[in-house]
Amino acid sequence: QVQLVESGGGLVQPGGSLRLSCSASTYIYGEKDTRWFRQAPGEQRVQVALISIGGTTTYADSVNGRFAISRDSTKNTVYLQMNDLKPEDSGNYICRVTLWSGGYWGRGTQVTVSS
Repeated sequence: QVQLVESGGGLVQPGGSLRLSCSASTYIYGEKDTRWFRQAPGEQRVQVALISIGGTTTYADSVNGRFAISRDSTKNTVYLQMNDLKPEDSGNYICRVTLWSGGYWGRGTQVTVSS
């Protein structure tokens, strides 16, 4: 059973930075891409970044230019570097590994941007 564990969240002031990690318990066969989602209380889950198995990246307009997604395949880990954070970036950040059929979800790491 594959487990995804997110880490790196916390409380940061506006303009600050955080680096989130999404680590898989084992190599995942059949991966199509890994995605980061943000879910704020009372709101829908929103995809903020994606990295394909080939390294292609896409970002939500709201984070483009501030966030960067990357992977270290030797560590079965995907990172989300978040810079120039804004209060509206606050939420539970959840990663998902998408397979060609189905996928896996982590439980998330909380990010709070506040002065």
